[in-house]
Amino acid sequence: MLRVVKAWTTHGKHMEKAVVLVVEDEAIIRISALQIIEDAGFAVAEATNADEAIRILQNRTDIRAVFTDIRMPGSMDGWKLARAIRGRWPPIHLILASALIPDLSELPANGVFIRKPYSAEQVTAALYELFNHDPASGPIMQDMSRNCARVA
Repeated sequence: MLRVVKAWTTHGKHMEKAVVLVVEDEAIIRISALQIIEDAGFAVAEATNADEAIRILQNRTDIRAVFTDIRMPGSMDGWKLARAIRGRWPPIHLILASALIPDLSELPANGVFIRKPYSAEQVTAALYELFNHDPASGPIMQDMSRNCARVA
């Protein structure tokens, strides 16, 4: 499902919002993540599992980031999904989330890990970092926090 994509202006230029695909099998967590990401100034699409996410990515060229749970039912978990995305769509930014602290050596290059339960500030800060967002043009978030990791 794609929510409405509104235009926004940065430094006098008209731009479309970047679209973030949220992949989460638990509805309440997915809805919360969608709202956090929309509130951060991004457009959102959603998938309930990795197979659905792959189908969406195959049919859409506007997805700029994927925010996925690591533990999901289906043919792929979040790690396999991230590797598939990195292999087929290398420019797409990746954020992986889990309540368990994983072996971060599996985190794809330029990927970000956020530990659940995450805050809106953590998700927003990770997205802003990945998109090199100028904090002056949106809400300033202070907490890149103890529950985040990034592999360059």
